Amino acid sequence: MANVVVVGAQWGDEGKGKIVDWLSLRADAVARFQGGHNAGHTLVVDGVTYKLSLMPSGIVRGKLSVLGNGVVVDPWAFLDEVERVRGQGVDVTPHLVKIAETCALILPVHRDLDAARENRDDGMKIGTTRRGIGPAYEDKVGRRAVRLIDLADADGLRARVADLLHHHNALRKGYGQPAYDAEELVASLLEIAPKILPYAAPVWRVLDDAMARGEKILFEGAQGAMLDVDHGTYPFVTSSNTVSGQAAAGTGVGPGKVGYALGIVKAYTTRVGEGPFPTELTDETGKRLGERGREFGTVTSRQRRCGWFDAVLVRQSVRLNGLNGVALTKLDVLDGFDELKVCTGYRLDGEILDRMPASTRDQARIEPVYETMEGWGESTYGARSWADLPAAAVKYVRRVEELIECPVALLSTSPEREDVILMADPFRG
Repeated sequence: MANVVVVGAQWGDEGKGKIVDWLSLRADAVARFQGGHNAGHTLVVDGVTYKLSLMPSGIVRGKLSVLGNGVVVDPWAFLDEVERVRGQGVDVTPHLVKIAETCALILPVHRDLDAARENRDDGMKIGTTRRGIGPAYEDKVGRRAVRLIDLADADGLRARVADLLHHHNALRKGYGQPAYDAEELVASLLEIAPKILPYAAPVWRVLDDAMARGEKILFEGAQGAMLDVDHGTYPFVTSSNTVSGQAAAGTGVGPGKVGYALGIVKAYTTRVGEGPFPTELTDETGKRLGERGREFGTVTSRQRRCGWFDAVLVRQSVRLNGLNGVALTKLDVLDGFDELKVCTGYRLDGEILDRMPASTRDQARIEPVYETMEGWGESTYGARSWADLPAAAVKYVRRVEELIECPVALLSTSPEREDVILMADPFRG
């Protein structure tokens, strides 16, 4: 199977945008399968920076770009992004971009609820983007969501909104907020309907037809595996399944058609928001990693927490995702360090663990066990072949491969799209 699924293998922000953009040259279509506009990709193409939050990365290359049924869509945010990307010279049309007609929509009531929860003094702060993604998924599972296709039926839409607000207005009352007016919400949705409905399509059929023609599909995930609602560091996770298996469910294709699984792995570790982070560095080294790596979120501009590479975390992600290979990114950020550390295990109550424990309490208590490696003084920035890398950098990459039990298929050495060392083309298995 010539298709490829790309997922983040840490806590997100691994540099998926550049890798997906690079791979999209070899693909005929790019399909996003989960998440919302809480995700973000930064692409640098010929010196121009594109910041995407909902749009699949293939759009910059003019490839068919699909938002699968597993994505939750804020229609206003989507149309704003369309205009922003068009302003940079990208031709965004309903012919090029398709949204699954069954996508659940993110509405103003979802954003309000998200913010109310994060603002509580007596509640657990997850560190969400407050964009309504979690509450939208809740309504989807609760079978009261407004879906994209509902915008085509005014009477049906009113019934949907009434059912939705029966739930939300009770919550709003509990938070001391006024009830939301149903007709106001219906009116705003009917106003935007003609602008977004042209993008609606049976995405499962679009992709099936493409594969029947022998075309290659690149399935694109958002966030990272350790933010998966089932497999991540719960409850400090996102609201969807982020692992490779979701590519099938989130687009409507059979699991046997997803193909090669590629995990994106940063050469160190970062995390945004709350939650456990065993290798986090709050000293000058952590600050240096953040500054060199420009570790600020594409969507929120929040500063990312930084730490050494966690091989235990990535090895677990390799198994959860069934990864065939990884793309190691931001190797150049490690240039100039005298020594580097890699986490090879966790210590908990005197015992060494080889996996992330499931207990929230234990996750907060584990301590990293480090292996120290020699750093390098030479620059790896922009390297496009193994011969361009210092010997210590090659040794670091090979040791990472050993520890995570997965080969490095691609190595990224700068934000520029062509600065990639290719060891194995995922589209060729």
